[in-house]
Amino acid sequence: MNSVVVLILGFIVAFIGYRVYAKYIDTKIIKSDPKRATPAKMYMDGVEFMPTSKNILFGYQFKSIAGAAPIIGPIIAIQWGWLPALIWILAGTFFIGWVQDYSSAMVAMRNDGASFGGLSHKLISPRARVILLSFIYFYLLLIAGAFGNVVVSTAIALKAAPIAWLLLTIAGILAGQMIYRWKKDILLTTFVTVIIALIGIWLGTKAPSDQIIGTTLANSTWLWTIAAFVFCYFAAVLPIWRFALPINYVAAYIVFFGLFFGIIGIFILHPSFTLPAYTSFSIKIGPIWPIMFVTIACGAISGWHSVVSSSGTARQLENELDARPVGGGVMFVEMMLALFALIIAGTLYASSAEYTVAVAKGPGGIFAGGVAKFLGTLGLPADLGRAYGSVMMIVLAITIMQLVIRFMRIATSELLSDVSPVFRNAHVGTFIACVLGAILVLTGWWQYLWILFGGANQLMASLALMLVTAWLMSEGKPVAWTFYPMIFMFITTIAALIYTSFSLLQKVLAGAVKGEALIGNTLMGLVGLFLVLAALVLATEGVKAFKRYRTIRAQATAKA
Repeated sequence: MNSVVVLILGFIVAFIGYRVYAKYIDTKIIKSDPKRATPAKMYMDGVEFMPTSKNILFGYQFKSIAGAAPIIGPIIAIQWGWLPALIWILAGTFFIGWVQDYSSAMVAMRNDGASFGGLSHKLISPRARVILLSFIYFYLLLIAGAFGNVVVSTAIALKAAPIAWLLLTIAGILAGQMIYRWKKDILLTTFVTVIIALIGIWLGTKAPSDQIIGTTLANSTWLWTIAAFVFCYFAAVLPIWRFALPINYVAAYIVFFGLFFGIIGIFILHPSFTLPAYTSFSIKIGPIWPIMFVTIACGAISGWHSVVSSSGTARQLENELDARPVGGGVMFVEMMLALFALIIAGTLYASSAEYTVAVAKGPGGIFAGGVAKFLGTLGLPADLGRAYGSVMMIVLAITIMQLVIRFMRIATSELLSDVSPVFRNAHVGTFIACVLGAILVLTGWWQYLWILFGGANQLMASLALMLVTAWLMSEGKPVAWTFYPMIFMFITTIAALIYTSFSLLQKVLAGAVKGEALIGNTLMGLVGLFLVLAALVLATEGVKAFKRYRTIRAQATAKA
């Protein structure tokens, strides 16, 4: 198949999904009301609650949900063939992805900006709140360790990245100052700050880190780990408008430009897929179902998005009508990023053997090579194109990391503030989160837990849809559009976690692993089974809540 056909299919799905399906849900079921006061306006504190233009929030939301996963997932999943991956990206986004992102923001907005901890207490049960918050904290810690490694390894491998990262930070802080303090026009602010960030990419190729600080420091894991978590510390403790929001907004344009011009390059070259459309049902990492459905998360459906939408975006939306373009529309843009990565993986190599060699070195190199190839059609030098693609990876990772630490700080406060008031302090929760994340990066233990990320991430998605379904039932609204996706995601994720856990423990029992790998496999297997148990307990609580709401509605109907 020609790659242009894939892009056209993506545009069609995005158009119908956003203009037809999402519009129907927004206007007929949720009934967004522009006159209803949003939490951002009711509780504006300039820290967490901050009314923000949808034009700014669109970029913030995109960079907050689009990490490295929509690139890595499709590149790895193409081992089953590009056709199953393509179908899942399109169908997952249309039926589940935007549904979760949009509804998570709406349910939080309609409940005074409550996080999932507060929502689970109100909609499900107090027991569900404790279990869900504990799960979310572990889940966020896993992301912090894994994405922290992406940032550190990229900073070491690509010596141009640190300067680009530094100027992006400066540009983001300047954007916040220009918009919220100096009250400058958004177009002027965007132009100035994005140019600064782009100059950073070019400057990085002229002033690589090893020439500035020396080879030893430029290759230091400790240095870049400390730098990453110091960056995240400020993002977590400073007001949202001062650091996290504007940096993610500016960073979005780096990704937008790479995606936009990369797609133009695809239309110019219009390469056909060289890798097989389908290989086999089961490969080395597992069968298509359920493993492929957790390998491709972001770009189809990801639990991380629900955390961003509920704990972040819902507290900044200034109008309910903005929820559809920000919460739903952005998901379709991320779908196009996943398709872009799929096209790169499927067309860049002449054979499966070449692809296998390349993917063994890391998906990041494949993506950077693809970006260089397609941007090269527009006259961009190959070395600058590879630098741009690699910087896209570090931008995608670090902008997710800063929100992870911020949300871990919030979860710490909600989970442990009853134990001691000290945990309500933003600096305490943030410091704990940074230390734990840094330990995972520096010790390498994130690698042993990373295999569970796909399952934990999609399990988060099913739990988010469970909360939304409970809210819809409590409001007497139709639930099929969230209930059936919830069931599919829950069953698929549980199956994936059980498959992964037993595969790991089987190696341990068979004596196939020794030393540190023995400890790692045992740890992963047991943690996977724990996640399954926690999910089943939460599902039980959810079923009780569903029955309760159904009984209440039946009684109300009988009285009427």
